[in-house]
Amino acid sequence: MTGISEILVLVLLIACILILPRLFKGEPVKKTSSSKQRKKLSAKIRFGIVLTLVYPIVLALYIKPWNENIISFISFGIIPVFLVWAIAWIIAGRKK
Repeated sequence: MTGISEILVLVLLIACILILPRLFKGEPVKKTSSSKQRKKLSAKIRFGIVLTLVYPIVLALYIKPWNENIISFISFGIIPVFLVWAIAWIIAGRKK
């Protein structure tokens, strides 16, 4: 057990040496305008979030995955939502 405790003490010392000076640096916090803090969601994003919630719920009521149809629910309910958000994320990254 002494080997493990020695390793943990070394990790704690290294973490304190690297992290504590950054915590106590005392740099002033940069102020940003209130308009930049609250980034409003566009109508498309809000519609996408609502569809992300509604589509799997409606499909679950139709397919009934609790009756051993879990594979079809994942295939038609979860994976399409994941793919659409992944494509939207990729397109948003290319625009920036």
